[in-house]
Amino acid sequence: MTEFPENKSMIDVQEIQLDTQQTWQENAFPLILECKNSGVSLDDVREWVAANRDELDRKAAKHGSILFRGFPLETDQDFDAFIAAFDFPNFKYEDSLSNAVRTNRTERVFTANEAPPDVTIFLHHEMAQTPIYPSKLFFFCEHAAEAGGATPLCRSDVLFEKLQEECPDFAKNCEEKGLLYSNVMPDSDDPNSGMGRSWQSTFSVETREGAEAALSKLGYSHEWLEDGCLRATTPVLQAVRDLGGGRKSFFNQLIAAFKGWKDERNDPAKAITFGDGTPLDPADAERAADLAEDITFDVPWQTGDVALVDNYVAMHGRRTFSGTRKVLASLVAA
Repeated sequence: MTEFPENKSMIDVQEIQLDTQQTWQENAFPLILECKNSGVSLDDVREWVAANRDELDRKAAKHGSILFRGFPLETDQDFDAFIAAFDFPNFKYEDSLSNAVRTNRTERVFTANEAPPDVTIFLHHEMAQTPIYPSKLFFFCEHAAEAGGATPLCRSDVLFEKLQEECPDFAKNCEEKGLLYSNVMPDSDDPNSGMGRSWQSTFSVETREGAEAALSKLGYSHEWLEDGCLRATTPVLQAVRDLGGGRKSFFNQLIAAFKGWKDERNDPAKAITFGDGTPLDPADAERAADLAEDITFDVPWQTGDVALVDNYVAMHGRRTFSGTRKVLASLVAA
């Protein structure tokens, strides 16, 4: 069981188990910590986080993710205060190259992917399809969906071990060649797509010349389309990350690109290749997606829950849902 030192607020946080939890390398996935006190204040929680943040950071890297349950968090401001207690460097969404349309609530907090509820967000490492990505991310369930809407989590180090066993050539090519990603960005935000962020918003520019300067600096190639959209192709990016101690993770957006980068502008078949330009075998990509699904834990959101995800260790996504679902997010700089 996980134990934390009591601070002067005497907040009681205990590890709990769910039937759907997994165990990998003798570690629960995810680690679930529940506040057992009633009447605990947000200041008490902030004090507890500050006293234990180094240990929490280590456990997130070890377990892949931590789910915090039963803490007195109700609003985006509460979530912001909870994050601030960790004192991690903030990664503003506006500084990212993410494909998704988001709305900022605070300097640290923004809405999670705002794609329609019938759109599945497939497993991925946050922003691994770009040269700039966060080291960790937080999710906060402001309002749980009536049905569905779970956030699937997958240990990518475990997935890569399975790929090495079942698809050794594919795993080797991913590690040695890396990946190239291509996507078409609209000329204005498209909230109906999971990858509908405009090129102006993505690169924080107003003109084509500004976008081209940003693309050149980042090593992208590009093509302007007749309708004003921009097709951008990344430089070669890693597909496997060395975590140290013999651990390696399947660190990429291969599954999301192969299965989910589809809208009126984008075709998954054109979204991703190996770093040398050779195509992926669809059977290998499909097998990677199936293996990931086999070892995925679906976070059963309750209003007020927070999840801390180590972006180097665990992938995440979003299940479809019905009713109102409000999940907020925050990023931690590398």
